[in-house]
Amino acid sequence: MNGPVSWVGLAMSLALVAFAAGISLWQRLGLERQVLWAAARALVQLLIVGVALAWLLQPGRSLWWSWAWTAGMVLYAGDVARRRVPEVPRLGRLAVVAFAVAAVVTLAVVFGLRVFPLQSRTLVPIVGMMIGNSMTAVVLVARRLVDELRDKRDEVEARLSLGQPSRQAATPYVRTALRSALTPQIESTKATGLVFLPGAMTGLILAGVPPLQAVLVQAVVMFLVLGSTATTTVVIALGLLRQIFTSDHRLRPLPRPPEPAPTRRRNNRSSA
Repeated sequence: MNGPVSWVGLAMSLALVAFAAGISLWQRLGLERQVLWAAARALVQLLIVGVALAWLLQPGRSLWWSWAWTAGMVLYAGDVARRRVPEVPRLGRLAVVAFAVAAVVTLAVVFGLRVFPLQSRTLVPIVGMMIGNSMTAVVLVARRLVDELRDKRDEVEARLSLGQPSRQAATPYVRTALRSALTPQIESTKATGLVFLPGAMTGLILAGVPPLQAVLVQAVVMFLVLGSTATTTVVIALGLLRQIFTSDHRLRPLPRPPEPAPTRRRNNRSSA
């Protein structure tokens, strides 16, 4: 295998997974099965993607296959968002629209301004990073906005009774939801470099790319993620308002999130 990591090296790195599972056993957290399952699932998924990308990135392969892959990622991401926040009505379709809009904006900047050349090796990874980093923000803004409008329903209906249209009545809660979704990405952006080295830059350096070139690539990726996160959260927030309020500016009933399934507690002896 060509590259800095061999199959033997990959096998040796599994010792870290075993170490994490061992900590769970030691502290009786009950998470060891989840740790092992998560690691195994991630490894299988990465290997499948690696094989698919090896086929996709072969010389002479049509760029249309990469665009088809991009469309598939957008559709799948919408379904993932729907399953993560089931209490938000019709989030799946709205998330697909949000990811699609963010893809248009970010790809227009990155490829339209010739930051990167439009090729399969750049298109698929960039869309993947855009969607992957925006997913958390989409879930946060959708959940927070619905929680705000449901828990402060009396305030919202009071604003509506005073003659405010639905968008104006919901503006303070939209701002709260957008801040909560964007703040983690903003804080991560501020801490990049001196506090921690991001994954893209670290991977390039490990692959032998000169550090300064790796920094330039990471800066572009960081700005791409920040822009796509802002785009998706705004589309989600404004789109949800159209679904949550009726055409005559009434707030629809909003369900609460499902209760987590009860877990069995182990009868552990503990000293006071």
